[in-house]
Amino acid sequence: MRKLVILSFCLIIGLFVWSNEAKAGELAQRLANFSQWERLTSTQPVNGDLIYPTWMQGEWIVKSTLVDLAAPLAPDIITPGFEGNRQYLNQPVSFKVKFVPEKTYITGSKLIPRIVNKSAAIVADRAYNGLSLARAYLGEDAVISVKVDPESPNRQITTLKNDLQLVSIVTTRAIETTQDDKYITSEVFQQLFKGAKNPYFNIVESTTAYQQQPTKQPAIIADQVTAVYLSPQDPNYFKAGTKPVALYKYNLEFNTTNNSQEKMAPPDLL
Repeated sequence: MRKLVILSFCLIIGLFVWSNEAKAGELAQRLANFSQWERLTSTQPVNGDLIYPTWMQGEWIVKSTLVDLAAPLAPDIITPGFEGNRQYLNQPVSFKVKFVPEKTYITGSKLIPRIVNKSAAIVADRAYNGLSLARAYLGEDAVISVKVDPESPNRQITTLKNDLQLVSIVTTRAIETTQDDKYITSEVFQQLFKGAKNPYFNIVESTTAYQQQPTKQPAIIADQVTAVYLSPQDPNYFKAGTKPVALYKYNLEFNTTNNSQEKMAPPDLL
C-alpha cells in the first residue's frame, strides 16, 4: 500500500516558553550528528503556538532541498517510500510561507480572533503554510484543504483526494538559541494517515536551525533533519527500539517573494 511520506517543513508548532529550553548546545549537536541519532531528543509537552524571531515576519518563498537521507536499520526495517525518495536528492522544491503577528482571542467555547496587535509575537500562518507545502510536494490536485483545529494550533488536518486524510498532532518541543544567533527548534508530532484500508501511524521529529543572513537573497537559511520513528502499533516497534527508521536532511533558503524566480515544483511523494 502506498503511504504518505512526511511533510517535513513543520510550521504548526507550539508555545515558546523558557521551560522548553533545551540543554545548551544539545539541538545544535544533534544536527551536527546527522544519521547517528539513537532516540528522540529531550522535549517538553506543548501548550500553544511557537513564537518565531521577529526577523522571520513576512511572506517568503522557501526553497527546500533534500541533501541526504539514511535508513539506520536497513535492510531489516525500511519505511514505505524511503527508496523512492532518493530520486529527490538535490532536487529543490519551492513553496510560499507566511509568518505573521499572533492574534489574541476572546475566551469561550470557540476561539474568535480579535484585531491583530502589531507588537504581537510572530507565529506561522499554519493553514496557509500547510496548504502551500502540501501542494508543493503532493501536487495541486492531490490536496483539497488544510485546516488547523480552532481550539489547538498543534492539530492540523490535511484532506486529500479519494477521501484520504493526514492528521498531524504536535505533542512536544524544545528550543535553543546558539552563540552564533541560530534559532533552533525541535518538534515531535504524531502523524496518522487515514482513509486507506489500513490506517498508518508513526512518530516524527523535526529539528531545524534558522539563521538570518546579511544578504537579501536568501534572507534566511536553515538546516533541517526530519526523523521517523515507529509507533507502538507497528509490528517492528520492539525490533527498532528507540532508534529512528528513516532520517532526511534538508537545506532551506528563505527568499523575499517579489524577487524570487524559483519555479513551484510539485513532485509526487505518495
